[in-house]
Amino acid sequence: MTKTADMIIENGRVLTMDPQRKRADAVAVAGGSILAVGERADIARLGGPATLVIDAAGGSVLPGFIESHIHLFIGGAELDSLSMAGLEGLDSIAEAIRRRAGAEPAAPILLVQQAAYSMFGEPITRELLDRILPDRPLALFASDHHTMWANTAALRAAGLLNGRTTPPGSEVVMGADGLAAGELREFESFAPVFALAPTGGREMLGLLGREPETPPAAAQRAVDRDTLRRGLGHAASLGITSIHNMDGNAYQLELLGEIDAAEGLPVRCRFPFRVLPGMELRRFAEAAELRERWNSDRLRVDFVKLFMDGVIESATAFMLADYSDRPGFRGSAFFETDEFDAVCIEAERLGFQLAVHAIGDAAVRRTLDGYQAARRRHGIRDTRHRIEHIEALDPADLPRFAELGVIASMQPTHAPGGAYPIEPIASMLGRRRLMTAYAWQTLRNAGARMAFSSDWPIAPLDPLTGIRTAMTRPPLFEGAPDERQSLADALAAFTADGAYAEFAEERKGVLRPEALADIVVLSGDVEAVAPSEIDGLDVVATICGGRLIYRRDSVS
Repeated sequence: MTKTADMIIENGRVLTMDPQRKRADAVAVAGGSILAVGERADIARLGGPATLVIDAAGGSVLPGFIESHIHLFIGGAELDSLSMAGLEGLDSIAEAIRRRAGAEPAAPILLVQQAAYSMFGEPITRELLDRILPDRPLALFASDHHTMWANTAALRAAGLLNGRTTPPGSEVVMGADGLAAGELREFESFAPVFALAPTGGREMLGLLGREPETPPAAAQRAVDRDTLRRGLGHAASLGITSIHNMDGNAYQLELLGEIDAAEGLPVRCRFPFRVLPGMELRRFAEAAELRERWNSDRLRVDFVKLFMDGVIESATAFMLADYSDRPGFRGSAFFETDEFDAVCIEAERLGFQLAVHAIGDAAVRRTLDGYQAARRRHGIRDTRHRIEHIEALDPADLPRFAELGVIASMQPTHAPGGAYPIEPIASMLGRRRLMTAYAWQTLRNAGARMAFSSDWPIAPLDPLTGIRTAMTRPPLFEGAPDERQSLADALAAFTADGAYAEFAEERKGVLRPEALADIVVLSGDVEAVAPSEIDGLDVVATICGGRLIYRRDSVS
């Protein structure tokens, strides 16, 4: 007996991402899965009196977007924060900060997001920030979230004014007067500043691989659940049906589990087990326990996340050669070779995929070396280990991605010359390194499999913005490679390739019978608009598991 559809999406330009049937007019959904994909008249016959019919009105219908690198809790917490995006110069920035400070007189600290390293045209110091807001704690968070600048009041309240010993890779930068200069590099250095916020910095704990020191009170848990709900709702409004979260702890998982039990998670969430330098290998047993407990289509723990280095702008990325503007300095790795190799070998023994933040070319090489060490120990397996970001890459390492089956997990909106200014990155890397920096098409040509994402809240979450940037960002200078993507490749990187990166290519990232009914409907035909106008399209509807989780005129 033929099933009756719960939902039909008709009159659309359906791009299935299925090589067996690339296009269709309509999609039928039943029981949380795709029932049929085909011609409008054929699909209409599957409807019944209770079938919800969505008229796509000629707009594109795609598999739900897969956001392959996100920081959900932090992003949700920052949705209401003051952003410095697009602002430059002391006067305009000071005016915006003072206006927000006046609107939040009781806030224990004013945390400002999306600060650019060069936005003042001079080094950012505590003294400069004191001129903006002298009497209250103020901290500016770099757009990359790897550097924070704090005024004197914030440093004093956080216990950092006289400096602090931090783990390798992190630093409380000290001034000539023996006091903290105001710049805090990497997570461990600025965690005490986040602890001043009303949240107590709980949104940052997953990034640090920590749990709350004391169990949060019921009211705090409720606030944190709402923060996660806001983040998930924001993702749904942008057509995202699955996320790969890149920070995780048991506390976040518990909160999401509570949301799932209460009303069902609107978006599918994949979480990592965070591994830190110096962690004993026996703690992988905790990862195995989390994987066993959290293992559903909606919420699961099935990979390991590490940081190999920091970022270019703060010179915490690990380079094979000196930074072009800093002779004698190359940055450093968070993991030494032997320790990292041991982590890779143990993770692979237990069947965990690895996802490693590696931005500098030396960090990328050390990560590839670790994956190769695991292969030598265990033989060739379908591990689909990932490297996150890959902003600088030595040409000798290009073929190793395909050879080792490593996924290049990259963020189009991170590249200078698109959403971000060319400086200071161009001067720090120099032209030779820029030839294989942010090398999307170069990696594709070398046979690498790729997944795209935003790294939200580091960059805007909207996948259409990522697609537009990937297709339109020009070469940085004459003679530089053209890394612009085709529409087909950019769409795949946010759908089918994201599913491949999580071993779900048979059930996600594709519209075909029996696949999960994760679908996004756009306001126009993505193939008909100019690449520069793609992010001008709206999301009309987002469906996850057959459930309408967002509609442009309403949210359910």
